[in-house]
Amino acid sequence: MRIDILGVGFDNLTMDETVAEAKRILDRGETCYCVTPNPEIVYEAKRDEGFRALLNGAALVLPDGVGVVLGAKLLKTPLKEKVSGVDFAERLAALLEGEERSLYLFGGKPGVAELAADKLRARYPKLDVCGAADGYYQDEAERLDGIRAAKPAVLFVCLGSPKQERFMRDHLRDLDGCLMVGLGGTLDAFAGTVKRAPVWMQKLGLEWFYRLIKEPRRFKRQLRLPKFVFAVLGERIRRKKDKSGMEEA
Repeated sequence: MRIDILGVGFDNLTMDETVAEAKRILDRGETCYCVTPNPEIVYEAKRDEGFRALLNGAALVLPDGVGVVLGAKLLKTPLKEKVSGVDFAERLAALLEGEERSLYLFGGKPGVAELAADKLRARYPKLDVCGAADGYYQDEAERLDGIRAAKPAVLFVCLGSPKQERFMRDHLRDLDGCLMVGLGGTLDAFAGTVKRAPVWMQKLGLEWFYRLIKEPRRFKRQLRLPKFVFAVLGERIRRKKDKSGMEEA
């Protein structure tokens, strides 16, 4: 059962449960995609029915951000925990190394995917990174051909939202037995071109604030956070009224 937050249904799983479910998907040889919506993405999906359906069509919908977890609490339908995209990607890399399955890195600026691949190989020596390509391309078919030729078990798609989600949906039938995961700027974190917040800030749910300090140009995007909170509060009031009306009836 998924937890509904402004029309987006999130899988109510811990990180360990999410990794276990990813393993089951790999064992079954399914071709599917996983999304990791943060509050900004959820707010956009609230206003875009097609995008919302795209997110809900994923095999896994993971709460990437403490704001999503807070929203679930405010709606009195709590999620077990935050499952951040970058941490899930790290766990997947470890799983793939142990399972002897391959990983393809797709996205980021030129050189970032290759650098991320080098860093991952250093961390997981037996990990088969079967390919890497940047997200700056003119010919999508050419990129897709390279991915298909590599035959990865898992494809990290890091093109930013909603481009990455649309890419995964559009190419479900083009990749055989591949789990695609939309991961935004995760390759930058792996490559070290963008530093993550200190662990203490991550634990306090302040990773978004750290990124804002480091990248002030994100300020306009961050304005969606209070809009998300107000939308959640409005939804809470609406649900309460609906419940009262049903009880009176």
